Amino acid sequence: MPTKDPHRRRLTLTERRQEIVTTAAELFDRSGYANATVDDLAQAVGIAKPTLYHYFGSKEEILASIHEEFIDLLLGRHRRRQQAQLPPEQQLLEVMTDVLELMETHRGHVRVFFEHHRELPAAERDSIRHKRDEYEAQVAELIERGSADGSFRAVDPRLGALAVFGMCNWAYQWYRSDGSLEPRQIAYQFWDMFLRGIKSST
Repeated sequence: MPTKDPHRRRLTLTERRQEIVTTAAELFDRSGYANATVDDLAQAVGIAKPTLYHYFGSKEEILASIHEEFIDLLLGRHRRRQQAQLPPEQQLLEVMTDVLELMETHRGHVRVFFEHHRELPAAERDSIRHKRDEYEAQVAELIERGSADGSFRAVDPRLGALAVFGMCNWAYQWYRSDGSLEPRQIAYQFWDMFLRGIKSST
C-alpha cells in the first residue's frame, strides 16, 4: 500500500495525469506493456489503485495517452519548423533528430509508440493512425518540396519519408545514453548518409 509523503505538494488534475503517463511509459519500457499491471503502476506513482482509476479508466487509456503525447510532440516540433521556414535540408536534419533526441527525454514513449500501437482500443488506434499519417505526409511533403527547389534530387516522396523513418525509428533498440555519440551526432550521420549515400566520390 503506497504511503503518503506529508511534504509532497498536492498535484493538480493535469499534473497528476501527466505524472501517471510519464511513469507508465517508463514502467512499460522496463517491464513490457503486457507484464505491467495497474497495481504496479499505482505503486510506482505512489497512489492507491482506486485513486489511479480516478484519473484513467483503464491501462489502455493510459497507453493511448502515451501515444497521443508522443505523436503530438513530433507534430508540434515540425509545425514550428515550418513556421520558421527553415530550408528543406535543415528541416530534414531536424526531423531525423527529433526521434533520436526523444530517446533521451521520452525513452519509454518511443518504445511504447513503436511497439504497442496494436494494443490500443479501436477508436484510439484510428485517432493515432490519423496523426501518424499526417506526420508521414508532412515529411513526404518536405522531401517533395526539396526536390522541387533543387535541394534534393527527384525521388518518390513517400518512399523517401519511409526511408528516413526506417533509419531513425528503431534506433532505440540499440542506442545507449552512455555511448560515444549524442543523439544529434547520430542524426547528423544518418542525415549525411541519407543525402549523400555511402558510395565513395572517387
